[in-house]
Amino acid sequence: MTHGIFRNQFLLAMPGRVGGDFADSVTFIAEHNDDGAMGLVINKPSDLTVRDMLAHMDIEAHVPAEQPVYWGGPVQTERGFVLHRDEGRWESTLKVGGGLALTTSRDVLEAIGNGFGPSEYLITLGYAGWGEGQLEDEMLANSWLNTPASDQIIFSTPVETRWAAAARLLGLEVHQLSGLVGHA
Repeated sequence: MTHGIFRNQFLLAMPGRVGGDFADSVTFIAEHNDDGAMGLVINKPSDLTVRDMLAHMDIEAHVPAEQPVYWGGPVQTERGFVLHRDEGRWESTLKVGGGLALTTSRDVLEAIGNGFGPSEYLITLGYAGWGEGQLEDEMLANSWLNTPASDQIIFSTPVETRWAAAARLLGLEVHQLSGLVGHA
């Protein structure tokens, strides 16, 4: 049973092992149980800004003009997910631990737009999902490195350095990694 072992962890796409949209990605795992896993890619900003998204939803948008919405993964890309400090009470929230929560209800977006939302947040469209045993199989295939998540990396580290910063949590530098990994 692997219930929850990857929850509140980062998955770092291994160079040369994970391609496509997930290449060089850092994924925050919000849920992991016997049925599978769910996470948000935190280092792939889209062309859409939070201000534009809120305006499209007819929500006041008192947020920085350049704040991006992130591509969270290929599942339900029309749906918004807000990873935030575990502050406030929202209609649909999953507490993920480490002082973080994931909310999918409109009320948190309205609060953010009006300046009364969580103190720190990251908004994605879509999420990354794994079926039963799929993530475990990908871990055994050396597709991902995992490390405990860091709210500093999620909310404060520049997007272009999040992968390297997460690798440093393991004591690794990018030049130390190779796509040619094996099992002893």
